[in-house]
Amino acid sequence: MTRFLFLAFTSVVFAQTPMRLQVDATDAPRRILHAQLSIPATGGPLRLAYPKWIPGEHAPTGPVTDLVNLRITSAGKQVGWRRDPIEMYTIIVDVPAGATSIDLAYDFIAPPETGGFSSGSSTTTELALLSWNQVLLYPEGKKTDEVQVQASLKVPKGWKYGTALKIERESGDSVEFKPASATALVDSPVISGRYFTTFDLSPGGTPPHYLHVSADSREATLLPDSLVASYRKLVAETGVLFGARHYGSYHFLLTLSDHVAHFGLEHHESSDNRLPEASQTDPDALRVSAGLLPHEMSHSWNGKYRRPAGLATTDYQQPMQGELLWVYEGLTQYLGNILTPRSGLITANDFRQIVATDIAQLDLSSGRQWRPLADTAVAAQLLYAARGDQENLRRGTDFYPEGALIWLEADVRIRQMSSGKKTLDDFCRAFHGGKSGGPEVKTYTLDDVIASLGQVHAYNWRKFFNDRIYQVASRAPLAAVELAGWKLVFKEAIPDRQKTFEEQRKSVDVRFSLGLNLKEDGTISDVISGSPAGKAGLSASAKLIAVNGRKYTAKVLRSAIKASKGSIEPIELLVSDGEYFTTHRVVYSGGERYPYLERDEAKTDVLSEIIRSRSGL
Repeated sequence: MTRFLFLAFTSVVFAQTPMRLQVDATDAPRRILHAQLSIPATGGPLRLAYPKWIPGEHAPTGPVTDLVNLRITSAGKQVGWRRDPIEMYTIIVDVPAGATSIDLAYDFIAPPETGGFSSGSSTTTELALLSWNQVLLYPEGKKTDEVQVQASLKVPKGWKYGTALKIERESGDSVEFKPASATALVDSPVISGRYFTTFDLSPGGTPPHYLHVSADSREATLLPDSLVASYRKLVAETGVLFGARHYGSYHFLLTLSDHVAHFGLEHHESSDNRLPEASQTDPDALRVSAGLLPHEMSHSWNGKYRRPAGLATTDYQQPMQGELLWVYEGLTQYLGNILTPRSGLITANDFRQIVATDIAQLDLSSGRQWRPLADTAVAAQLLYAARGDQENLRRGTDFYPEGALIWLEADVRIRQMSSGKKTLDDFCRAFHGGKSGGPEVKTYTLDDVIASLGQVHAYNWRKFFNDRIYQVASRAPLAAVELAGWKLVFKEAIPDRQKTFEEQRKSVDVRFSLGLNLKEDGTISDVISGSPAGKAGLSASAKLIAVNGRKYTAKVLRSAIKASKGSIEPIELLVSDGEYFTTHRVVYSGGERYPYLERDEAKTDVLSEIIRSRSGL
């Protein structure tokens, strides 16, 4: 009897009939999206979920507070709703008896200039990027693979757009897409803008690859021919690396603006890449962001096609388990790092500077004395949103850079054990390759990773990863470069890439001498525990005002550090913290110190072989 009553008074959603989602983005320049959603349903309570756990963000980041003006009707009559008092991402709709559907109308407030992933800034007066999870509600408890959605989009007059979604029909500034599962819809954002250009990255090839560029100015979309050639080479290099493609077409969505959140987010047949406006036309800006597209494209294989079982949830309300993010993100970081020079996007020297800086910074972290790398992956949903101050104490999302170094070491060891006959590329082809075709998901566990590596070359891979990831490792994985024929050294001259990075990111990094990382205005971002600055009592968030009695600038600070070499006089730093000023006497006599990789001529140069182009382009 109880079961009968439950069925009688609970709304039913008809699986065969797709929901219809219409999004009007004509007000995107003023940061408002209008949506209408029609859901087939019968009478009774209907629980609708707003996407909470967003794939690729590894955290409950769905921007539910930005969904506003919700109005629900059925057959033209208003229908009541209420929010679940425990699960705030769920609303309960009282579908009237005799109804066959309900109609929802609501708006989404696109945020102004704020950070974050898809919940961050995504629109300006000249462009917009639509992440469908922002404007979607779906029946709670349903697998998103089984929820069909017929979506349409209207963009501002004269704007163009790009997406991996299949198109049903176009009319003026409106486009209707072919019905797709909610999974495919959320996995296929749409880029649009007034200044919009598309580049064919595999002319005449199968499957096709496109680079869609939307920017705040026409000039920003005029990518140099040499850069487009490198992106075409990237497509070719990924084909050689993985040996198969798991998509019908691939679309790089590149948003260029100084007023959107800057990040990359992977999707199966596309990637959402957001960078500063001049990042593709200014050589210095490109130098520090060149690895974004290689990283995100690598995720089509490692992360979307092959996915840790704990991250392969069946809907967007289930918590994701990130323990294997050192594979999902760490391996992708490594593959992106080596694909970038293989594609000609950066030089070999820049690649070595990236590796040197990563190792040196990780080795400085005092957080590694108490926290194993695995815990940074398990706690990723917390660490992504953690503050930047005292990061060296807590550790950040180190599974990216340290995971990349561990995979570098694995690659070097395979090459050496097999006398160069096998490489990590062979693992990628075996683990991520297979048969080309449309998007699908094949989950894996740690045992699967270890077994596949063992098939490439026999080794105690379980102990290898356990020692470096699941145990506290007091030092960064220096063996990654030492086995590859290089060694970490410190020199007085600031590396070219670091100089460019600081100019672009408006920062000052003297962590390897005084132990300080600062913003351009002198605000201290982090203080390394046990460093000269740390021992002198400096703290994060304080602001450096003067150095040895002279007004602070980066040049003045570096001049004082350089002059300290061999000196017995401390460096005096005047800082403000809140309403108070204090002077700190930093005892230091080591001069300037910056990390480099230097060749060890007694060993074979494996590192240069790893980043050698494979495509022949």
